[in-house]
Amino acid sequence: MPNPARQRRGRGSISAEEILNGAMEVAAEVSIDQMSMPQLAKHLGVGVTSIYWYFRRKDDLLDAMTDRALERFEFTVPTIAASNWRESLRDHALTMRRRFRADPILCDLVLIRGQYGHRAMHGALQKLEQPIRALIEAGLSPEQAVDTYGAISVHIRGSVVLERLQDKTEGFPKQGTGGNRYIGFADDTDFGYILDSILDHAEDIIRAA
Repeated sequence: MPNPARQRRGRGSISAEEILNGAMEVAAEVSIDQMSMPQLAKHLGVGVTSIYWYFRRKDDLLDAMTDRALERFEFTVPTIAASNWRESLRDHALTMRRRFRADPILCDLVLIRGQYGHRAMHGALQKLEQPIRALIEAGLSPEQAVDTYGAISVHIRGSVVLERLQDKTEGFPKQGTGGNRYIGFADDTDFGYILDSILDHAEDIIRAA
């Protein structure tokens, strides 16, 4: 038998938190680009005006979704150990890349869209204190530690975004097709090569010191 239609909720019976939860669910199904306010309203069983009461435009809703993703995502897991800084930093970079690649909505909101509220950005920056402290303890100066972690962070984000755009582009050759590799194509080999080059440079600085 067909499933019964979801009964529409009365005005004022939904919260901003429920709207955000529903928006994440719809975006996971259709992408943030294809998600519409009427579509979200239907998913939640409310009139579209109930959503506009909290979020006057789709961009306002996307801003809130981005802030939530930024606040909840653990950018420093796994942690970096000063006693084993190179291996733990490499594992950290690979894990971050893997987590972003596994969550297209997180990638689209945090990396590609990238519009953050002040509170969310402040919280994200505070989370970066641990890896910076670990690199300083390992032998880098504060400036060198920031430069090293910053370079790896940019490398992670750039690689993930390029891979995401490759996946979204029709006709773009997929990684591993026919055993061929392409110049300018983001893949595991290029990511590891650049990552190891950054780590080699940091290791040279520590040895020289």
